[in-house]
Amino acid sequence: MAIPFTKMHGAGNDYLFIDLVGRELSLPDLPGLARAMSHRRRGVGSDGIILVLDSQVADFRMRMFNADGSEGEMCGNGLRCLARLVHDRGHTRATGFTVETAAGLMRPELVLEEGRVVAVRVDLGPPRLARRDIPMSPHPPGDSEPVVRQQLTSEGRTWFFTAVSMGNPHCVIAVDDLEAVDLERVGPPLERHPLFPERVNVEFVQVLAPDRLRMRVWERGSGVTAACGTGAAAATVACALEGRAGRRARVIMDGGEVEVDWAEEGRVYQVGPAVEVFRGEFPGIGGGDGL
Repeated sequence: MAIPFTKMHGAGNDYLFIDLVGRELSLPDLPGLARAMSHRRRGVGSDGIILVLDSQVADFRMRMFNADGSEGEMCGNGLRCLARLVHDRGHTRATGFTVETAAGLMRPELVLEEGRVVAVRVDLGPPRLARRDIPMSPHPPGDSEPVVRQQLTSEGRTWFFTAVSMGNPHCVIAVDDLEAVDLERVGPPLERHPLFPERVNVEFVQVLAPDRLRMRVWERGSGVTAACGTGAAAATVACALEGRAGRRARVIMDGGEVEVDWAEEGRVYQVGPAVEVFRGEFPGIGGGDGL
């Protein structure tokens, strides 16, 4: 069974979108499908797949699977791309709508010029900072203090990190020289550090100015990626909590840039690109657990 898809990217963070709005399509084992489609030599190549679905509680629903087949709660770059896809496919004429995710309801808003989407603004909601909300282990009952500049040791090296959940877990490590970090070596053990029972996204960030950050990311389930939308939000929040930067910043990643605003009322807003690369069909794989 051929599976139609659209490849899109947000700041270089690329996903394969399967549009199931108003459609019934029985898909095979979804983790296996994500691994097969995402493989950069034997598949299409991506950081994961995203299903675009009907929702009973929002305008649309998003399910996201990382390249290793694990299901993620939320994806900022993927959410922006989804917003553009449903607009370009004619599923909605609204410029703002709600999307159901495993991290809750999200609210993207299209930025249009002459009827064309040039960017997408997303309300990511307030960051979650308590240990139990990351989650981290252990998390004593009633402990709601933010985890700021705490110490962890991995592979014999000590890091100081700030933990932020944007609906998914992030470990943000501020460094003086980002290029000196061997992300492919230090990322895997940090992702699976015992402090994080559900694994964690790891962001290394260098403050270039109070309103400008440079970030690289090891994404949980996908490895090194060109960008991470929720990671950029988490990095902005973490640097503000540490007093290194302001609450509003341009975050420069390997694949592009986004603007993040941690508003005084507590919610995090992000503006960034959403680009369609191409459309195609994937031959599918064996199995069949459907949706």
